[in-house]
Amino acid sequence: MGVIAWLVLGLLAGAVAKALLPGRDPGGCLGTTAIGIAGAFLGGWLSSELFDRPVQRAFFDLATWGSAIAGALLLLIAYRLLFGRARG
Repeated sequence: MGVIAWLVLGLLAGAVAKALLPGRDPGGCLGTTAIGIAGAFLGGWLSSELFDRPVQRAFFDLATWGSAIAGALLLLIAYRLLFGRARG
């Protein structure tokens, strides 16, 4: 898969991660979009390094989507923990 496909996958993975973790994010729509793209790359890298399953083969592979969404979720949670507003 090329870089453009990873960017599109990251946008979609970020949208899915945002739907799974609703609420206000610091940084708004642009921040969430950037986290989705970075999460797709992170998920793909972790999948190939930790699970020995490279995900660059096909855009519609379930492992590719799962790793991209998982990476986006991890980054979104970390982003909220680090930069979220203090409540209370």
